[in-house]
Amino acid sequence: MDKSHLIWKEVDRKKVFDCRVFSVWESYCKSPVPKQNKDDPLTFSVIEARDWAIVVPVINTTEGKKFLMVWQWRHGAKDLSLEFPGGVFEPGENAEEAAARELYEETGYKPEKIKKIGEFSPNPAIMSNKVHFFLAENLTDSGKQDLDEDEFVEITLVNAEDVIQGMGKPPFIHALMGTALALYHQNG
Repeated sequence: MDKSHLIWKEVDRKKVFDCRVFSVWESYCKSPVPKQNKDDPLTFSVIEARDWAIVVPVINTTEGKKFLMVWQWRHGAKDLSLEFPGGVFEPGENAEEAAARELYEETGYKPEKIKKIGEFSPNPAIMSNKVHFFLAENLTDSGKQDLDEDEFVEITLVNAEDVIQGMGKPPFIHALMGTALALYHQNG
């Protein structure tokens, strides 16, 4: 099915903001269908950031399945969030390497088995990056975290059913955790 009539053409771009985490660009694009003989480009804002990984670590216990999660302060929400571990790729790193590294850094756990379960554009209207989701099983605890200097997290085991029932309500406030949970159900 041909959808070429929906594709905008970028004719120029300009960086308008840059910080440690992302850059904001103005993207000047021509409409796929010029209106009223006007072919002037329109301006769209695009956030460029590195790809990141989110890991759903599963631990089987005598009480049932549990997720290894992290408590973390989120500055945008000004609230604590209970999340699956994750973070941005380092330059040159592939998705699986990033996922395993982030799991280890945030929790101290190493997976014997790690499997990609999906990939999404977090907000394709304004963001250019992707988030890669992984399932991690057969975990070994090293007993130590390796956090970044601006990273403060506390690890906890949470009953899988509590996460399923609580998703979308505090402290499960991060929208991408819902996506991770849906992919876990599809692949777990």
